Amino acid sequence: MTTVDTGNPLTSPTGGAVAPAAGAGPLAVLARIPRPVRLLAYLVVGVSILTISRLYTDANQLTAQGTFQSAIQLALPIGLAGLGGLWAERAGVVNIGLEGMMALGTWFGAYGAIAYGPWTGVLFGVLGGAVGGLLHALATVTFGVDHIISGVAINLLGVGITEFLTSVSWNGASSKESPSIPSNITRVDLTPFLNSPLRTLSGQKRPVLSDLANLWLAATANVSLLVVIAVALFPITWYVLWKTPLGLRLRSVGEDPEAADSLGVKVYRMKYLAVTISGALSGLGGVVLVYLFAGKFQSGQTGGRGYIGLAAMIFGNWRPGGLIAGASLFGFMDSMQSQVDATSHALLIVISLVFVCCAAWTAYKRKWISVGLFLVLAAGCVWWYQQTDELPSELIPYFPHITTLLVLVFASQRLRMPAADGKVYRRSGR
Repeated sequence: MTTVDTGNPLTSPTGGAVAPAAGAGPLAVLARIPRPVRLLAYLVVGVSILTISRLYTDANQLTAQGTFQSAIQLALPIGLAGLGGLWAERAGVVNIGLEGMMALGTWFGAYGAIAYGPWTGVLFGVLGGAVGGLLHALATVTFGVDHIISGVAINLLGVGITEFLTSVSWNGASSKESPSIPSNITRVDLTPFLNSPLRTLSGQKRPVLSDLANLWLAATANVSLLVVIAVALFPITWYVLWKTPLGLRLRSVGEDPEAADSLGVKVYRMKYLAVTISGALSGLGGVVLVYLFAGKFQSGQTGGRGYIGLAAMIFGNWRPGGLIAGASLFGFMDSMQSQVDATSHALLIVISLVFVCCAAWTAYKRKWISVGLFLVLAAGCVWWYQQTDELPSELIPYFPHITTLLVLVFASQRLRMPAADGKVYRRSGR
């Protein structure tokens, strides 16, 4: 019987913990810490880095509630696209057509909202993305088209279809956007009993604690119900893929489709299901872009977020938890575009502290050349900050893309993709 790998060498195929081998190194030390405690520790370290940077630079907007709220909203489309990619690639289908599926979601989401109301628009956007996923599945699973070629075609097709539909709708051929959509999506306070004490703590400007209060308020106060639904999809995905028989079958198809087929798993069905869900999630990411930001469909609205979502998925090692971290990082960097010069300039100190943390980690692993490299980079960022008053305005719009490249470079050594990802599968006898 073939063992199905879960993507984490420290867990069993059923999701249970496996004792790390002696001498397994720093990853074994981390594995002994309960996962919720680890995630909380990572969050505190990240906020602490921002706090130190805020205190050093006096850029208080760096950890303001508005900044965190903007970062969360900007992270959602990226995270949903990455979540879509995770579903597809866990079933062995590379999906770089996320951008085109997001584009379909933006147009159909706007059309449905204008014609029938906001929640119908959400449904239309999800279905629009799902159709893009279904086309990708048809090309790759049924006809055996190379996954990359099919993904590129979906991207071109998605953008082309939305441009055509825009030209024949609303204001005619000269239109590059839709009318404004209804914006009556319900907003809720998830923890109303905490709002008052947290706002008091936020105003006290206590290091770390006040910044964590701002983050909590940004995530829970006056939140769109659409955001709540989108965020809930991440733990739901984790549960379905790692805790249910359906998820085990789907992941087995991405690891060894021949072995899965021999055990009675419907390989083609699983791939179709995964890629269609992938498109639906990407379409929802497009809906979020329309609803939370512009309030209308605009040509070129996705802005490469589908590709960044794919990078966030890779950064997260094809796991929902890591994907959240990657999407949050890209969302925060994206939010810097709307900040004043002093706030974006303070990012140089943030980056230098991140390099210091990387140096400490590599020192623990006794990789001394890497330690020296990280420390030099950290010193270079501090020097750059001290020698300038602001960052070049041409550089700021490319923060998310530069971050994408740096993250993939530094994360590449620990990545482990599904074994059959991107391979064309043909059942024996066909």
